[in-house]
Amino acid sequence: MQTKGFIFDLDGVIVDTAKYHFLAWKKLAQSMDIDFTEEQNEQLKGVSRVRSLEKILAWGDKSISDEAFQSLMTKKNEDYLAYIAEMTEKEILEDVPKILEYLTTSQQGIALGSASKNARAILEKVALLNTFQTIVDGNDVTKAKPDPEVFLKAASQLGIAPENCVVFEDSVAGIQAAKRANMIAIGIGDAAVLHEADYNFTDFTEISTDFISSIIASN
Repeated sequence: MQTKGFIFDLDGVIVDTAKYHFLAWKKLAQSMDIDFTEEQNEQLKGVSRVRSLEKILAWGDKSISDEAFQSLMTKKNEDYLAYIAEMTEKEILEDVPKILEYLTTSQQGIALGSASKNARAILEKVALLNTFQTIVDGNDVTKAKPDPEVFLKAASQLGIAPENCVVFEDSVAGIQAAKRANMIAIGIGDAAVLHEADYNFTDFTEISTDFISSIIASN
């Protein structure tokens, strides 16, 4: 059986930390009298912390000093970390362990490719840290998705050519990054939103081990 590299995004793919980002951003926005909705939070998926704060300030028509900006970013991350500190294995999205276990027993390459700077802490909380052969997160890259840097680094560290890698993503920017890296892109979420993906599934309950086996066998 040939070896392929399977690269997983974290937020919205393995665990749903989007709700914690939303709570932390909402708390920050409210501190500045800015309304912040779940619809707006959707626009922050896969976006860096700096860009996210810039967007929130623009929505609220606010301008602040560089010092205040840095302070708010730190506060947001502290609030977010307080939420994820309470995470357990119960937070792993349904049937993700089934696919990870199948890939492990099939001796495939397994990597994490996430914009999150807290990826390792989250994986440790949900007891998945040792499942991944390599982890590339926000601390390891300089360019945000849709730039393919995060996925290309993961492929390089797995020692597997990009065209033999498969990416699981829940954001448009992530799907675009996977395609730019010349990898197979599997969209997890709304197919209408993630229409650039090669395959679409609502979640991992729809992904069979037969499907994964067919991907492994494909050229």
